[in-house]
Amino acid sequence: MKALDEVVEYTRGLPEDLQERVRDYAKSLRAKRARRPIGKMRLDWRGLLRDMRDEYTSVELQHKISEWR
Repeated sequence: MKALDEVVEYTRGLPEDLQERVRDYAKSLRAKRARRPIGKMRLDWRGLLRDMRDEYTSVELQHKISEWR
């Protein structure tokens, strides 16, 4: 818990508005970590663009996929 104690100590010396920013940042870090998928990545999408391989190069497909996102 040494790191946490350091954060508390640094935060204590800050004005209230900056303490709130530290708290908000810590909340956002926690939320970001909670959104991480757990487990193996699913690959059931593999091969779905196979029928397009004669129409597009792999680079063109990458650009198309970026558009679709």
